[in-house]
Amino acid sequence: MSNLNAQIKSDIKEAMRAKDVQKRNTLRNIQVAIKDIEVNERREVTDADVEAILMKYAKQREDAMKQFQEAGREDLVEQERAELAIVKSYLPEPMSDEELEEVLKEIIASVGATSMKDMGKVMGTAKKTIGSRADGGRINVCVKALLS
Repeated sequence: MSNLNAQIKSDIKEAMRAKDVQKRNTLRNIQVAIKDIEVNERREVTDADVEAILMKYAKQREDAMKQFQEAGREDLVEQERAELAIVKSYLPEPMSDEELEEVLKEIIASVGATSMKDMGKVMGTAKKTIGSRADGGRINVCVKALLS
């Protein structure tokens, strides 16, 4: 079992003892996604798998927050914000723009990218290298700026 998965299971139990319904429900939702991988793909999840699940869940929370803000539902915005904070506590610290640019410059040099035609090679390597420390959108924008 991955360390992150074990930590989430442990935190679910703690949240239940503390009667922290929000945290318990959020972590249970993540646990369901983890179980889906274990059952459907018949394999143990790695920390990278759990981080990918957390990133996807965080993105869903952010999208829902935007929709609720547009609809004027501040009560639901706060609920999503609280869930997002819980999820982000399990993710590694995001890269600063400067760090991201430095790593991407190294990747561009290592794959020999010279133009936008090489975007796919750079993005594939970048996602593997950077993982969950920066989302795909940020990486994409930075790579486009560096290659243009």
